[in-house]
Amino acid sequence: MARQKLGQHFLNDAGWREKIARAIRVSAHGMESPSNPGAQNYCWIEIGAGHGEMTEYLVRSGVPVYAVEVDPALVKSLQQLAGRQPNLTVVPGDVLETDLLSLAAGRRIRLYGNLPYYITSPTLHRFFSFADQIDEINIVIQLEVALRLAAQPGNTDYGYLSVATQFYTRPEFVLKLPPGAFNPPPEVASALVTLRLPGPGAQSGVGNAEDFLDFVKSCFSQKRKTLANNLRQIAKPQEIRELLKELKLREDARAEQLSVAQFAAIYRAISSANPAAGPDSRT
Repeated sequence: MARQKLGQHFLNDAGWREKIARAIRVSAHGMESPSNPGAQNYCWIEIGAGHGEMTEYLVRSGVPVYAVEVDPALVKSLQQLAGRQPNLTVVPGDVLETDLLSLAAGRRIRLYGNLPYYITSPTLHRFFSFADQIDEINIVIQLEVALRLAAQPGNTDYGYLSVATQFYTRPEFVLKLPPGAFNPPPEVASALVTLRLPGPGAQSGVGNAEDFLDFVKSCFSQKRKTLANNLRQIAKPQEIRELLKELKLREDARAEQLSVAQFAAIYRAISSANPAAGPDSRT
């Protein structure tokens, strides 16, 4: 039985499970061959393994699979599956508290998870904290959030989470899933999104990623206001407008109009022009 407080919606439709398996290359009809060079140098970490609906596909890859599950009742059935699958390890615990990097033990990481809406953002930020070890992230999430992750500048769905995701990864909207694919069915549609790493942030030259994203968050602090107004604590509005002009951007630019590369250019320019008061300064 699904536990509402955990946001559980199990992927019970076999047809949709197969579509996801093909999309992430763990289906018998589209599996990456273990004989490929380097194929054994990664592992799968599954977040919220549930009854093992997708775990059974992941273990067919032949590489180590770590199934993280917070619900003790589900852990017991997963451990029975692990008894039949030598490459499966069940990890009881909360994804936000589990040391996922230690599980990988130096291997490259591929992640799969069917994430409850209320932990999507913190879970992604947890993944991003060890982005340099991850090859790809495959997540089934609420459709509204999926659209935000992949949204482009100028789109109403575009915001801070879009920029953070597109800084670390290259997102692809893969599949839209109807409520009926799950038991119990959620009230909204869901989607599979694949996030491939590294993203453009690796070549952005912004230095500390957390400082840069704090700067981006400031840019979005009041969405209807211009950057010149939102960045008053960093520089005078006229200085921001002049800087934007130098970068061939509109002087009245707003955060939702700017790409990751443009945010990075503004950040670097502010840091260079006024290091003492710039976004990198910390006491």
